[in-house]
Amino acid sequence: MDLKEVMAVNVRRIRHDRQLTQEELAHRAGLSARYIGAIERANKSASVTILGRIAEALGVDPAVLLKRPRE
Repeated sequence: MDLKEVMAVNVRRIRHDRQLTQEELAHRAGLSARYIGAIERANKSASVTILGRIAEALGVDPAVLLKRPRE
Protein backbone atom coordinates (compact mmCIF):
# COMPACT_ATOMS: atom_id res chain seq x y z
CA MET A 1 0.00 0.00 0.00
CA ASP A 2 1.54 3.32 -1.03
CA LEU A 3 1.22 6.49 1.05
CA LYS A 4 -1.56 7.86 -1.15
CA GLU A 5 -3.63 4.76 -0.33
CA VAL A 6 -2.67 4.90 3.35
CA MET A 7 -3.85 8.50 3.55
CA ALA A 8 -7.07 7.62 1.70
CA VAL A 9 -7.93 4.87 4.18
CA ASN A 10 -7.05 7.01 7.20
CA VAL A 11 -8.97 10.10 6.06
CA ARG A 12 -12.08 8.04 5.32
CA ARG A 13 -11.84 6.10 8.63
CA ILE A 14 -11.32 9.19 10.78
CA ARG A 15 -14.01 11.15 8.92
CA HIS A 16 -16.46 8.31 9.58
CA ASP A 17 -15.36 8.14 13.25
CA ARG A 18 -16.12 11.88 13.53
CA GLN A 19 -19.45 11.33 11.74
CA LEU A 20 -18.61 13.91 9.09
CA THR A 21 -19.70 13.90 5.47
CA GLN A 22 -17.20 14.62 2.73
CA GLU A 23 -18.94 17.98 2.30
CA GLU A 24 -18.54 18.85 5.99
CA LEU A 25 -14.86 17.88 5.99
CA ALA A 26 -14.30 19.83 2.78
CA HIS A 27 -15.92 22.94 4.29
CA ARG A 28 -13.81 22.69 7.46
CA ALA A 29 -10.62 22.25 5.42
CA GLY A 30 -11.48 24.93 2.84
CA LEU A 31 -11.48 22.39 0.00
CA SER A 32 -14.05 21.04 -2.43
CA ALA A 33 -15.99 17.87 -1.66
CA ARG A 34 -14.84 16.49 -5.03
CA TYR A 35 -11.21 16.91 -3.96
CA ILE A 36 -11.85 15.16 -0.63
CA GLY A 37 -13.55 12.34 -2.53
CA ALA A 38 -10.60 12.02 -4.90
CA ILE A 39 -8.20 11.84 -1.95
CA GLU A 40 -10.35 9.19 -0.24
CA ARG A 41 -10.35 7.12 -3.45
CA ALA A 42 -6.55 7.58 -3.72
CA ASN A 43 -7.05 9.25 -7.11
CA LYS A 44 -5.22 12.42 -5.99
CA SER A 45 -2.10 12.98 -3.96
CA ALA A 46 -2.32 15.69 -1.34
CA SER A 47 0.47 18.21 -0.84
CA VAL A 48 1.83 18.66 2.67
CA THR A 49 -0.18 21.88 2.90
CA ILE A 50 -3.42 20.05 2.06
CA LEU A 51 -2.44 17.20 4.39
CA GLY A 52 -2.12 19.75 7.18
CA ARG A 53 -5.47 21.37 6.40
CA ILE A 54 -7.28 18.03 6.37
CA ALA A 55 -5.58 16.92 9.60
CA GLU A 56 -6.55 20.17 11.30
CA ALA A 57 -10.14 19.83 10.09
CA LEU A 58 -10.25 16.28 11.51
CA GLY A 59 -8.54 17.32 14.76
CA VAL A 60 -5.59 14.97 14.38
CA ASP A 61 -1.84 15.29 13.98
CA PRO A 62 -0.86 15.12 10.28
CA ALA A 63 1.33 12.07 10.98
CA VAL A 64 -1.80 10.10 11.90
CA LEU A 65 -3.01 10.39 8.29
CA LEU A 66 0.20 8.78 7.00
CA LYS A 67 0.48 5.96 9.53
CA ARG A 68 0.23 2.53 7.92
CA PRO A 69 -2.35 0.20 9.46
CA ARG A 70 -1.04 -2.78 11.36
CA GLU A 71 -1.04 -6.01 9.40
